[in-house]
Amino acid sequence: MATRVSERLDPAIFRLPVEKLRDGYYSDAYFVYTKRLLEAEEFYPRVLVQVFQKHESVLGGIDEAIAILRTCSGREGPDGEWIDGWGQMDVRALHEGDEIAPLETVLTIEGDYSLFAHLETVYLGCLARRSLIMRNVAEVVLAAAGKPIFYFPARHDHWLVQTGDGWAAHVAGAIGVSTEAQASWWGGRGIGTVPHGLIAAYGGDTVKAALKFAERFHEDMNITVLVDFENDSVKTALEVAEALGPRMWGVRLDTSEQLVDRSLLHEMGGFRPTGVNPRLVEKVRGALDGAGFSAVRIVASGGFNAARIREFEAADVMVDAYGVGSSLIRGENDFTADVVKVDGVPCAKVGRRFSSNPRLEHVQ
Repeated sequence: MATRVSERLDPAIFRLPVEKLRDGYYSDAYFVYTKRLLEAEEFYPRVLVQVFQKHESVLGGIDEAIAILRTCSGREGPDGEWIDGWGQMDVRALHEGDEIAPLETVLTIEGDYSLFAHLETVYLGCLARRSLIMRNVAEVVLAAAGKPIFYFPARHDHWLVQTGDGWAAHVAGAIGVSTEAQASWWGGRGIGTVPHGLIAAYGGDTVKAALKFAERFHEDMNITVLVDFENDSVKTALEVAEALGPRMWGVRLDTSEQLVDRSLLHEMGGFRPTGVNPRLVEKVRGALDGAGFSAVRIVASGGFNAARIREFEAADVMVDAYGVGSSLIRGENDFTADVVKVDGVPCAKVGRRFSSNPRLEHVQ
């Protein structure tokens, strides 16, 4: 399960484009116009805004949302100087990694609405994206029952989301991420495997590519090798294990869902033979153990999600870790912000009302 992070992240870690956020560059235009109208009318209602979502989920992005409020709330003074709004607001929030219920208030902001109306788009977006990642990763971590989850969706999304997504995955329990950016907020490092591209560069010779990779990097990382390049995972796993010896940490099975591994061609009929399936794992594990390589781990990847991991675990498939990619960035976990009080008096649209939450903590 996710780990609650009690200490707030320093706003500096987010490298926010403060000037653009203050100007409303990333905000829905109607929020920017709202701020401008209130200021032009010199109308400064003190409102209470509360934020919630609709799933059993895990809260992510809250420290980023707070950092946006802390650094970008306020207004321009008569001489164009920025008048900070943070000290004039009362902000209460849950923490990164908190489990949250549907409709539970996760954040309240109380203060002059003109100071922070322009920020709703961006702080809700932070919460939506990071909570989606946390919820999805926490689900596969739970399904894997203690086996490591490697977070591998970087290639399936825009590079700008990597830093915060990697942090969310880390808090939710992923044991490793694949890029330095994803690991940067907690000072970790990206991990990976000997890739298909390098194997192809060495003429399709997995052993040669693995040897070259291990010679240069085995002191820096656990060497794990993709063994499906020739679609003969048992044969390739044995060849690589023999060549690398104790430098080998694991093999990664990644057979396409459209292919049947050669080791299974004479066994088809009683199971679904395509992709990374339980029988393929069993064959690779048996071959490695039989050759004296019982210490070599098996990482299963390629189309895995929580449901598929649960199936593997229920069947006691001998996988040591799972690599999970695009399923971890799919779905939605949208948040809503509502004004529920104005000058201390209840005032919300029909169907919404102030919902106190004793779990919220005042943010200094």
